[in-house]
Amino acid sequence: MPIYQHIYENGFTLVAEPMQSLESVAFAFLVPLGSAYDSASRAGLANVVCEMTLRGCGERDSRQFVMDLEGLGVESGESVSVSHTCFRGAMLSTHLADVLPIYRDVLLHARFPEDELEAGRQVAVQELRAVDDDLSQKVMMELRRGHYPEPWGQSHQGDIDGLMGITMEDVCSQYAGGYRPNGTILGVAGQFDWDQLKDLVGELFGEWQMSSWEEPAAGMLKVHHAHLACESNQTHIAVAYPSAPYSHEDYFQAWGSVGVLSGGSSSRLFMEVREKRGLCYSVAATSRSLKHCGSVFCHAGTRADRAQETLDVMLAEIVRLAAGIEADELDRLKARMKSSLIMAQESSMARAAAIAKDWYYLNRVRTLEEIGQLVDALTPESINAYLKKCPPKQFSVVTLGLEALEVSVGVS
Repeated sequence: MPIYQHIYENGFTLVAEPMQSLESVAFAFLVPLGSAYDSASRAGLANVVCEMTLRGCGERDSRQFVMDLEGLGVESGESVSVSHTCFRGAMLSTHLADVLPIYRDVLLHARFPEDELEAGRQVAVQELRAVDDDLSQKVMMELRRGHYPEPWGQSHQGDIDGLMGITMEDVCSQYAGGYRPNGTILGVAGQFDWDQLKDLVGELFGEWQMSSWEEPAAGMLKVHHAHLACESNQTHIAVAYPSAPYSHEDYFQAWGSVGVLSGGSSSRLFMEVREKRGLCYSVAATSRSLKHCGSVFCHAGTRADRAQETLDVMLAEIVRLAAGIEADELDRLKARMKSSLIMAQESSMARAAAIAKDWYYLNRVRTLEEIGQLVDALTPESINAYLKKCPPKQFSVVTLGLEALEVSVGVS
């Protein structure tokens, strides 16, 4: 099936992929306001703005908003990343024309009741405090903060000082500037009529007024070493190194190398660090991308007395990638990836988010068929050529536990 796209005069972008075997449809709004847009004195503001949009919009108060969505059978959610605020939902296709007007009010006509600001703030404060109980998340937050260029490493949870300083004026100002049509992407996947959808979205969002709102400067990745002291029998280890961003021609070569490193129970990190040596209870690596730069992020959780060996073996396995991968490793990776592609065809919500993300990074959408072809085209020779050209190096390392660890000479 074709993938449709339309850019309205105000810069609002609609991308849509039919999945006519489904009776459902899903959407994902990517609004260009994330934690990178928070000022240092108002860290967490984008998260509070998102929370406050749900506390009434248009003629609905917060209760009516929830009841209207539930009455239409919508499975909804929202989240704030470093670059965007995402509002998503899935429902029977017959209800799409009733649901999109509700989200028009969320994006254009949030009510921001003054008497609910403190409740909205406390939701954000509790989310921030929950990080202290999740040590793996805490160490990864510090890794992102130090590894990414400012302000792209800022956490959407913010900090206590920033959250407590937020005023309703801050919320309204950030909403007025950041919630804008120019830069907003709506991804739709499932069963729909394209002409009707395009006209409906134009009616709902075509009069949304553009605003000038500059994206923060790209900056450069940093090498960051830090230790977070913590009275715990566990030690959490986080490692990052530069890689190809999502938009780069070598992205799938880089992704293939990471899949061999950490893609299932036969991957190198799992086998060497966990299975053979029993050094940790969890270990993983994933590719992550900003628009302008990419990185591989790795995490391991282990006992304090085994932490140094765990870090040493992790780094050694990552560095060993540069020596190349084997054909059987890639065959297993391709089998897992093809299973993921098949499952992606069965989830309209996952596909709606994926096509919106593609548009943000690429200004076009990759079909599942194209992605399958890119996976099929991977060979040990192509991945090894990439690894020879771009071997893992310039490692950022953050640890959390009783004692700081030593980073091996030659990999820092």
